[in-house]
Amino acid sequence: MNRNLPAGIIAALLLCGVGCGGRHATAGGTSSPSPPAAGGASGSGSSTRGTTPPRPIEPGPVPYPAPPAGAALRRIDEGYASWYGVPYHGRQASNGEIYDMETMTAAHRTLPFNTIVRVTNLQNGKYCDVRIIDRGPFVEGRVIDLSLAAARAIDMVAAGLARVRLEYVNGPIVNASFTVQVGAFQQYDNALNLRKQLERNYQPVFIFDYDSPKGKFYRVRVGRVPSEQAAQNLARKLSDKENLTQTFVVSLDEPR
Repeated sequence: MNRNLPAGIIAALLLCGVGCGGRHATAGGTSSPSPPAAGGASGSGSSTRGTTPPRPIEPGPVPYPAPPAGAALRRIDEGYASWYGVPYHGRQASNGEIYDMETMTAAHRTLPFNTIVRVTNLQNGKYCDVRIIDRGPFVEGRVIDLSLAAARAIDMVAAGLARVRLEYVNGPIVNASFTVQVGAFQQYDNALNLRKQLERNYQPVFIFDYDSPKGKFYRVRVGRVPSEQAAQNLARKLSDKENLTQTFVVSLDEPR
């Protein structure tokens, strides 16, 4: 943490694991995840990759053609998935629709809304297709936050976390802008102080308010760049030069 920051900001940044999280794993917590134990789930009903069709997703607001049968899917990422349910169920997601934990949806920090993603549990081979409607998870090491229904489909509800592979199925092609989230505060003054400090060397610096089930948080985000790679470079610069320990690249395509 930057020792030059005021004491109030340093204390408030410790809340980042909650405020930056935004979305959380109901059973997974916010600590760094440990790799799942070796071996897979047993029993009938396993939708193993390549042998059983994925569970159908509900129709999205915009239809996209399915990939040709047997076509290889483009790998997006690999990392840990968490899931979120109550108290986010029934609240507005980042794309404006109401989040229903019993639908096949998910949160991702940068993929365009309505992108369809295949999520494969690398421990047991189970997979499902989900539609991106929300932003998150803002926890280091996690790449996607699944609905309860999706977590159930790949058998990770009890564990809370699972190592997964993400693959692009279909979805919109958009020219998104990207930014870097560097902190989240419950006190607006702390967010404002950090913005003022960062504005000396970076432009623009935004404050976004977010009404979470745990109260209102003020998220501080830096920059507006045209590519995810440029945003990753900015995140590393902020981490190295400003000693900001939790930086996350986020798409700026939210409607609010």
